[in-house]
Amino acid sequence: MTELRHRGTTENELQHQQSEDKGSDTEGRADGASDSETKADAGMPEVPAPADDTPEVLNKALSGLSSRWRNWWVRGILTLAMISFFFFIIYLGPMVLMMIVLCVQIKCFQEIITIGYSVYHSYHLPWFRTLSWYFLLCVNYFFYGETVTDYFFALVQREMPLRILSKYHRFISFALYLTGFCMFVLSLVKKHYRLQFYMFGWTHVTLLIVVTQSHLIIHNLFEGMIWFIVPISCVICNDIMAYMFGFFFGRTPLIKLSPKKTWEGFIGGFFATVVFGILLSYVMAGCSYFVCPVEFNNDTNSFTVDCIPSELFQLQDYTLPTVLESITGWSTVRMYPFQIHTIALSSFASIMGPFGGFFASGFKRAFKIKDFANTIPGHGGIMDRFDCQYLMATFVNVYIASFIRGPNPTKVIQQLLALRLDQQLYIFNSLKTHLTEKGLLPAGEEVA
Repeated sequence: MTELRHRGTTENELQHQQSEDKGSDTEGRADGASDSETKADAGMPEVPAPADDTPEVLNKALSGLSSRWRNWWVRGILTLAMISFFFFIIYLGPMVLMMIVLCVQIKCFQEIITIGYSVYHSYHLPWFRTLSWYFLLCVNYFFYGETVTDYFFALVQREMPLRILSKYHRFISFALYLTGFCMFVLSLVKKHYRLQFYMFGWTHVTLLIVVTQSHLIIHNLFEGMIWFIVPISCVICNDIMAYMFGFFFGRTPLIKLSPKKTWEGFIGGFFATVVFGILLSYVMAGCSYFVCPVEFNNDTNSFTVDCIPSELFQLQDYTLPTVLESITGWSTVRMYPFQIHTIALSSFASIMGPFGGFFASGFKRAFKIKDFANTIPGHGGIMDRFDCQYLMATFVNVYIASFIRGPNPTKVIQQLLALRLDQQLYIFNSLKTHLTEKGLLPAGEEVA
């Protein structure tokens, strides 16, 4: 026993010495993990690193550059291509944007689920992939059904099949989920219960992060494309400008989770994003195509974005504070009220939005991977580009509900029309009594 204990001690000392000898190699690792983290995660299977899929044309054109500048040019060229594509889908209209959001959501879900499968595929868990995609289908059916009923009630009420699906939508959604739940219970395999429940949780957390947030993005879009384009553009601008400032001026590390992030990039990206947001919102706020909510027109049987812009998108004069007046020489400035809200949106995109990226960085370091996938050369996977967008979508949705408008009168009327006739009559009499007490209606008899 003493000999075994001595031998174990010797082996531990040897391992400790080897870890110290390898300490100088820490900075060269893709994930920047320390030796203590590597030892702590020694039992964690690694996800195979995706192969470099940079187009051969770019590889040849940039072959004479250092890896740092080569990566800079690859990222820059692909960024311009993605921005051009973004402008193109905006031109195609809100319904195409909604489909693009759905496609991005599916791809992000696939990337995260694939990581889980790559780590634990050796256990040959039955039905894992099938159930994951089935739950994605169920959750999308629920959220998109809710969205269609909320925003396009007139269309739903006009078509009998849609009216029936709308009436029993939540029951159908629950029945679909319950089917998947039972399938999961039947798929449990002895000796692998804990792992299967872990993967069950993995799927549901992925659904919470990806599907719920993309649903909020679509809600923002239907409130007016400006609520979709400006926040997304602010996140993109912050990502680009923080990278640029960090690349050229970065010296001070910002956070250990992302060793390449610097304070110079963080601060430079903040000011650049605020200025960009104010300018972009000024350009877009004057166009009804961007500010009007998406609605269904019964006369033309099409979705429209035509309306009389609210006061939020009408130019107003604002008196500048004394400090700004002394700097600029202006006593007043003419701007859209939406631009003031843009300052809050761009500030969130610059200060809190990056934490979505830090969260993703921690996730990737936990599984010793550099990117979620290699879909976009120089950028990684789709999830690598949208990790901050999902956090931004939640903030915009909460911001609209808290500071822009209260309950939507159109939705309230839709809910009232869905009630029984006696319930509608009761609400009518209650509302009439309330308005009479306020002096807005003359006293009269209740309708029986």
